[in-house]
Amino acid sequence: MFDAKLAIMKLIVYLGTFFKKVQDNVSFLTVYLLEGFCYKKIKKCTFEKMPHKQSETNIGSILGFINKNPEYNPDQIRVLTLNDGEHQDSTLYRLQKGWRLQFRLGPTLFGRHVVIYCNHPDSIEEEFDRNQYRPLHWQCDSGTPSGDDTSSYAEVCIRRAGSFHYYFIYEGSDVPGPQGSGFFTVDPVLTYGCDEVLPQDCIQCQTVLAKCLGPFHTWEKKLQVARESGYNMIHFTPVQELGGSNSSYSISDQLKLNPLFSEENKTVTINDVESLITKMRDEWKVVSICDVVLNHTANESQWLKEHPECTYNLVNSPHLRPAYLLDALLHQLTVEVAEGKWQFSGIPSEVNCEEHLSAIRSALHGFFLPQIKVSELYMVDVNALVSEFQSLVRKRLPPVQVVSQENMKLKITQDPQYRRLKSNVDMELALQLYNVYRSDCFDEETRIRRCTEDFKMCLDKLNNAIHLEVEAHLQAAVNNTIASIRYFRVDKNGPRIKQVSLKNPLVPRYFTDYGAADSLKEFEDIMYSADACYIMAHNGWVMNDDPLRNFASPENNVYLRRELIAWGDSVKLRYGERPEDCPFLWQRMQEYVEQTARVFDGIRLDNCHSTPIPVAEYLLDAARRVRPDLYVVAELFTNSDQKDNIFVNRLGISSLIREAMSAWDSHEEGRLVYRYGGEPVGAFHQPSLRPLVPSVAHALFLDLTHDNPSPIDKRSVFDLLPSTALVSMACCASGSNRGYDELVPHHIHVVDEFRQYAAWTEDDDASEGVGIRSGIISAKKALNKLHFDLGMSGFNQVFVDQMDADIVAVTRHCPATHQSVVLVAYTAFRHPDTYFSRGFVKPLRVEGTVDEVILEASLSHKNAKSGGGRFQKYDNFVKDEKRINGLQDYEVELKEHIPLSESQMLQTGDSGDANVTQINFKNFQPGSVVAIKVSLHNKAAEAIKKLRNFVWLSSLPQQDASSHDLVTELSNILSSLSLSDLNEALYRCDSEELDHGKGIGVYNIPGFGSLVYCGLQGFMSLLCDITPINDLGHPFCNNLREGNWMIDYISHRLKQYSGTIELGLWLEKSMAPLKEIPRYLVPSYFAVIISLTYLRLLNQAWSLMSLFIKDGSTFLRGLALGSVQCASVVHSSPLPQLSPNLAAPLPLTRLDSEGKEVQACVTLSAGLPHFATGYVRNWGRDTFIALRGLFILTGRYQDARYHILAYAACLRHGLIPNLLDGGSKARFNCRDAVWWWLHCIHSYVNEAPDGHNILKDKVSRLFPTDDSPALPAGQVDQPLHDVMQEALSVHFQGLCFRERNAGRSIDAHMTDKGFNNQIGVHPETGFVFGGNSYNCGTWMDKMGSSDKAGNRGKPATPRDGSAVEIVALCKSTLRWLASLHEQGRFPYSSVQRSSKNGTLITWTYKQWEEKIATNFEKCFYIDVELSPNEPRPDLVHRRGIYKDTYKASQPWADYQLRCNFPIAMVVAPEMFEPKHAWIALKKVEELLLGPLGMKTLDPADWNYCGDYDNANDSADPKVAHGFNYHQGPEWVWPLGYFLRACLHFAREVGGIAELERTAARVRSILAKHFTVLQTSPWRGLPELTNKDGAYCNHSCQTQAWSMASIIEVLHDLNQLQESHPIILDSSSN
Repeated sequence: MFDAKLAIMKLIVYLGTFFKKVQDNVSFLTVYLLEGFCYKKIKKCTFEKMPHKQSETNIGSILGFINKNPEYNPDQIRVLTLNDGEHQDSTLYRLQKGWRLQFRLGPTLFGRHVVIYCNHPDSIEEEFDRNQYRPLHWQCDSGTPSGDDTSSYAEVCIRRAGSFHYYFIYEGSDVPGPQGSGFFTVDPVLTYGCDEVLPQDCIQCQTVLAKCLGPFHTWEKKLQVARESGYNMIHFTPVQELGGSNSSYSISDQLKLNPLFSEENKTVTINDVESLITKMRDEWKVVSICDVVLNHTANESQWLKEHPECTYNLVNSPHLRPAYLLDALLHQLTVEVAEGKWQFSGIPSEVNCEEHLSAIRSALHGFFLPQIKVSELYMVDVNALVSEFQSLVRKRLPPVQVVSQENMKLKITQDPQYRRLKSNVDMELALQLYNVYRSDCFDEETRIRRCTEDFKMCLDKLNNAIHLEVEAHLQAAVNNTIASIRYFRVDKNGPRIKQVSLKNPLVPRYFTDYGAADSLKEFEDIMYSADACYIMAHNGWVMNDDPLRNFASPENNVYLRRELIAWGDSVKLRYGERPEDCPFLWQRMQEYVEQTARVFDGIRLDNCHSTPIPVAEYLLDAARRVRPDLYVVAELFTNSDQKDNIFVNRLGISSLIREAMSAWDSHEEGRLVYRYGGEPVGAFHQPSLRPLVPSVAHALFLDLTHDNPSPIDKRSVFDLLPSTALVSMACCASGSNRGYDELVPHHIHVVDEFRQYAAWTEDDDASEGVGIRSGIISAKKALNKLHFDLGMSGFNQVFVDQMDADIVAVTRHCPATHQSVVLVAYTAFRHPDTYFSRGFVKPLRVEGTVDEVILEASLSHKNAKSGGGRFQKYDNFVKDEKRINGLQDYEVELKEHIPLSESQMLQTGDSGDANVTQINFKNFQPGSVVAIKVSLHNKAAEAIKKLRNFVWLSSLPQQDASSHDLVTELSNILSSLSLSDLNEALYRCDSEELDHGKGIGVYNIPGFGSLVYCGLQGFMSLLCDITPINDLGHPFCNNLREGNWMIDYISHRLKQYSGTIELGLWLEKSMAPLKEIPRYLVPSYFAVIISLTYLRLLNQAWSLMSLFIKDGSTFLRGLALGSVQCASVVHSSPLPQLSPNLAAPLPLTRLDSEGKEVQACVTLSAGLPHFATGYVRNWGRDTFIALRGLFILTGRYQDARYHILAYAACLRHGLIPNLLDGGSKARFNCRDAVWWWLHCIHSYVNEAPDGHNILKDKVSRLFPTDDSPALPAGQVDQPLHDVMQEALSVHFQGLCFRERNAGRSIDAHMTDKGFNNQIGVHPETGFVFGGNSYNCGTWMDKMGSSDKAGNRGKPATPRDGSAVEIVALCKSTLRWLASLHEQGRFPYSSVQRSSKNGTLITWTYKQWEEKIATNFEKCFYIDVELSPNEPRPDLVHRRGIYKDTYKASQPWADYQLRCNFPIAMVVAPEMFEPKHAWIALKKVEELLLGPLGMKTLDPADWNYCGDYDNANDSADPKVAHGFNYHQGPEWVWPLGYFLRACLHFAREVGGIAELERTAARVRSILAKHFTVLQTSPWRGLPELTNKDGAYCNHSCQTQAWSMASIIEVLHDLNQLQESHPIILDSSSN
């Protein structure tokens, strides 16, 4: 049994990350097994097959249990969205071992065959190879079709620490190489003790200069200082043999230990150091890191004699010769000044004032620089080249074709060896340019002379340009030289060096010397000799330089311009680009780095910003092969977060060194504390599956680095304690430099310091050593413990409060327990007056109770006890000759873990609020710190306990949470909700809500505005933007913190609706605890409850829909919610009463305001917010264009049925209403709605279960005859098929009628003639026709309304005659009905009409349909070639298209290119010749396709205006009052039909291959729709956009037919995927 469970455990570890469904969570089984068995046995069994080198840290590091927070969810998944052309080299993404990284396609990659590669190893056993990439396998979310890109993902299971790269490609890209790329870094897992994990945020690091540790046998006592001070990491500067300067970073032999550590009878080896490091790690619980220096080596490095090629020397880098010559000159100046030769010229041997600097400048310009003539190293020898030119000219004839000097210019080619006047020019080009025939010469000699003179003039000009350029460099060099001398010798903030000597030259040397040159000539001779390989360039750093460029490369002039701050004891190493460029150096440094990684837990990359990235990558890869969980630290001086991130990404840097000493005041110091880690207090709870967001590089935040002066010197001794306390409160790694805690008042210099550190002693006096009472060590120990405990206990939220100019309060908050630790520090950037005493300090107010004072500490002068000044300055400090000693003048007073009543600094005050504790300060002085622990009040704690259940539940998959009482109760409530109820719970715009009569509109947020919906979607749209980035400053969050209005609004509103009363009560009860907790926590828990409820409401909605939706992708299901958005019960917009004799199921009922039971059908809004209520809500055309997508395909068959029957009830004049207005006041002024209605009946019969039964459903006729008044329901019933037949018969017979109540009472804009309507069928073609030039009976129905512009009563787009889409809808209906009749399901086979002479004409549906088919192509298609049958070739503007209308009253309108014929292609594709159709579709794509919709008119048409503004009050008739509504603006719904037409005809013209390409293209086009759907606060697709996809303010922001048409596209794609085994997306590779 035990072995079986262990086998299950191993299977979980290995396979747990491969589950397709992202909600799957294996943690419970894992925890169960862990609790049941011995850890050691599980560990042994789990890791027995792991390679030896993979760090066997902690089982948690593999399973993901890095965070010790008990509520931490191990199944952490981060989602990285890929976008076309997005290369994220400078974006930092941090992950942890045990997590999973999912790559998902961004919208810009939809429809593309994407292959993603990653170099993260596939298994633990596989060794990392930076250049070995593997393609990632695309998967699909469980239960979703593979045909949708939104469901595809590729996954990497994070198993290794380090830096990893990914890139992706796709077929058909115009850009070579990867189309996107980036990095992700994985934090190492540090362990110590008995395999315990040390989280990076718990690191407390102390730096020691290894050379100051002295003999090795004394190390342990000296390092014990760090241990006893509470540090858990020690940073060693290099332990290798140092060079002659004794600089800690000038290493002479990278493979030998510093001999200083050995004694006469004992040679210490690296193995001895390793033993001590192991003891520290295992017994002390102190890990270690050590510097590696890769940029340079000491001048004295013996191995350079055999391998000078490892440096930048004057042989392999001759471009440095001019700089060396200048360096020799400056050395000569130093020699002569030191010898006193320039004393009488104003330059004494002691340079100390500006006058001396001016004299040096004059000497350089007037005497020294002219001697070396640096520009000659870049110039040509004019005389020699002229002589050569003249000789060549005499030997060859001028070219026949003269080369223009404007196109080809002569330029100087630099001599590779930089010899004087040895640069050259292209003589062949010179001959072509200057050896020419001349009209001003009459003999050959004159011509040659003139040509030579021109050539010489050119050379002189080129030389002069070079001279000016070099002089500019030399001028910069002089300025930089003077600036350097000024800092070191004159500036009061500099070291003020006095005497000029070879030891202290005027400026540092840039190069080593070779030989014993005494003159500038001798220096130059050596420069060109073979021994010049030993003249090597020193390393250094360049202020504000680009760290990604090599400042010693030929294209840079850093050395010549004297821009380098040189380190004269070390030479710069020259690696090249790859190991083959300098094999010895790469191999030596690899051994060095591997040795360091073997001994130490981590590496600090010295001078990282100047380290060639390829070199560092190669060597760190080698180090990680030795120690996979290598902790890598670096200090970067790039002054750019982006450039920092490039180094972090490429090298896998774990932490960047940051220092508090960079702050110029307490405010800046507090900002740094906040910036370098943690979330804001009250941060939103994040799910385990969430987007991978960019990170700030993890910080190792130090109060002082070893490179900087003591803060005692730069600030004051009283700032050391408060500043280190602030650093300790940062939610990141912290650290310090040895000497800080001991109050060493000077810089412990990495070069000049020769003394040793003091050893630890338990003696309180500690006069010869360092003890707990030395300096601020006792306080630092307490602060380190606090920092560690905060990190381990999950106090990862941070708030910084600048209480005043010097006092900073930092709060660390634990989101699991809601305990807080507040530390207040009184900084002292300036030394206080000796007897300074602060009085009033602003009180501290905290929500909760103070459990204890964790610590309070202050620093004061020892004389204060005897009446002296507390802030007395130290004096008479004497440096110990042998050991590094600190100040003894000060002492720390420290108290730990005391009740508030015993505090010497704090006392309780009156807050005026029972939930708030006010803490007053007493005797709180500079140099003081105090930290308190705050817990919630009992009432708040009980409330939080209830709310935590929601946090826990929200982290679980629904199936795992379903058994909890809270969820069971909610599930029971939700299970009874209909889609109509869900509309009330989730959506409803302002006017819909007000229509309900309860007086509740949308919620208004002060400082932000009104939400778009009253339901939860209104709140979630904002939360989705706010939550991932923790935007707690948003007005939304402010409103929640300031009061309970939003909380009460949500529950109160839901209680107004009968269907959502229970949900409202549940939310009221669930959110009641929000009113009892601290206000800063309200946004976080509010978001949890609302999000949990919202997601389950969505799932309930989808559960009531078809399998097509349930199993669909995020995109499809998001679109399907349009069905819930737009369909609601609106009292002012009812459907006509259905027949009381209607067969079941019957519509729901409700009680009206008079208590009568009335029908409660949902109605379909055309769009929100403009078409929400009253007569403008229900449009016949819009309803039936949207009905298939929003009702039939979503499985809302009964709602579709009720709409079909209700509109059937209104049939009049053979038409269904344009505006329904309850039926009795319907308007019959559209010709296309009836055909869309018939089209939907066709869809219903074919796609709804037993859909044919609807044909027999009773229709209660409102108007059984055209002249009937509106009759009550049930008085005249007919089966639906009779009503359908009537519609067809009226059209076939033909009808002219005038709208009832014609005039301004029903239409304020239409002219009198516009109320006259006509419909009919053309006897020759079978085409349905109708309308006139005064009305607009199709969907392009804009009527002019501006008197100023003169367009009132003029339809913008009459489209009278036979509109192309109506013809197609008619043909489709006829074909279907003919087939239906043959099946015996439709009782009619034909229509009849009476002619004027009384004869009857009968057409069967088949005959009618065939007549349309026969005539369509010849009447509508405009051939690519001129056709003799074309009646009006003079009106043809575009060829290869289909006409928009046929026989319109305005003939030119027929020929306009619009987006309507693709609609016809979808509803009746059989009447199109496929090749013609494909040509026309390509033309539409070229001319009409926009980012989100289709242009409604050809941009080349004189009527085209692409931007719609309904408020336009200009005199321009083309746009006034939005006259151009359908004259260019880009409508979304026709795009769906265009895409569907492309999918249909692609296969017909090009087979499966073309279908694959088209399907990919369709997905690519839909990418924008997915983005809009996900980001719009309405969570819908708009009615239209302006030109080129621009936002249109006057458009409905969520439109029924827009979403419906895209659903239909996805349905077609799904059908294709199921019926044809073709590659439709990237998930199949």
